[in-house]
Amino acid sequence: MNRLKITLVATLVGCAFPAAAKEVVSCGGAAMLGGAQLNCSHVQPTAPPQFCTFSWSLHTTAGDQKIVEGSFSLPPGASNVQVYQGSGFDSALSNPIVICRGSH
Repeated sequence: MNRLKITLVATLVGCAFPAAAKEVVSCGGAAMLGGAQLNCSHVQPTAPPQFCTFSWSLHTTAGDQKIVEGSFSLPPGASNVQVYQGSGFDSALSNPIVICRGSH
């Protein structure tokens, strides 16, 4: 449970804690030119597969706010996996929040 809290805080703050447990999943997203995309990588080869959920607040080209959510699984070694892609967005209103836990 502590690892989940550390991962959540690191994701919300947007940084890693050098003395804390290493992050297992690294994600990055962007919204521009009418589209949005979120990519993630499993960055700890000795960690188990990860089951993750995400939530992301985006601004639509129509001027509204939309929250997109989803879930995905990443096996060890997965790199730059597209976990979300959507259209009709011109910017992000927040950083994507990604919460992961190991699946054994």
